[in-house]
Amino acid sequence: MSRAAAATNHPPRAFHAHWASTTLAAMAERTLRTPPQTRRPTTASHITAVDGTQARDRPDRLVTEEPMEIRVRSAGQEAQPLAVTMRTPGHDFELAIGFCVTEGIVADPGDVAEVAYCLDVPAEQHYNVVTVGLRTHFDLGAHERRFVANASCGLCGKATLEQLEVSCSPVAPGPRVARSVLVALPRRLRDAQAVFETTGGLHAAACFDVEGALTVVREDIGRHNALDKLIGWAALERRLPLSDQVLLVSGRVSFEIVQKAAVAGIPLVCAVSAPSSLAVDAAARLDQTVVGFLRGEHFNVYTHGDRIDFDA
Repeated sequence: MSRAAAATNHPPRAFHAHWASTTLAAMAERTLRTPPQTRRPTTASHITAVDGTQARDRPDRLVTEEPMEIRVRSAGQEAQPLAVTMRTPGHDFELAIGFCVTEGIVADPGDVAEVAYCLDVPAEQHYNVVTVGLRTHFDLGAHERRFVANASCGLCGKATLEQLEVSCSPVAPGPRVARSVLVALPRRLRDAQAVFETTGGLHAAACFDVEGALTVVREDIGRHNALDKLIGWAALERRLPLSDQVLLVSGRVSFEIVQKAAVAGIPLVCAVSAPSSLAVDAAARLDQTVVGFLRGEHFNVYTHGDRIDFDA
């Protein structure tokens, strides 16, 4: 079952209304159990740096890449595996919740009873398994993944696009954004990337308001994970739908980036690189604006350019 098809049980318009009207602060305090020590986003290393004819040994920091298993436990049942994703440790609970949101498994915050690390695993995998406990019964049969999701995963084919139309309603009109605001966003994203500054090897997803002020940024070795972390943050902060926000991703725009952004209600998706053909087709049908090659004073608009004020 595709990621797009996984959301068909919970149409996003109703989903948005639930998240927008429900208070999550008390639930977050009660149910998000974070241990005192977890995995780190960077790992110490030692390298030989070569510059022309000069070579020297020095310490370095690498971005950490480790598997994280997401499990879902329905009411009265044992936890069942949903997916394994290769991620950078950090904001793991946001990643788990965001993934469940964009899969259509969590449609109402009241359904979430607990999010916690599972320590009933071998010691080397401590803090690499997260369980999302639900108060309601949910059949995971159609959602179970038997593959590892990585930074290059994606979907293709006409059948997938048709499933996306069923599971994602078009986004709201959203705000109109000035050209001068858009061209300033990549630098602001770069300045906010703390782990990238250390390692030079990380994707990021960030939301900005119409004036270009940073709302939130999340980093991960997988671009889809970075966006899931961002959406998980928005869910916990009672910010969904993100209909007044501009999304900027540090890599290319794939079909799944568009699909996840649509589920979160994001009307304008920007990237420093190119979109795929399926991403553009999906955005056109979902009334999303897609901007690519956002670099310096230059960018390309692929869909619904009416949200951009080119003279401002």
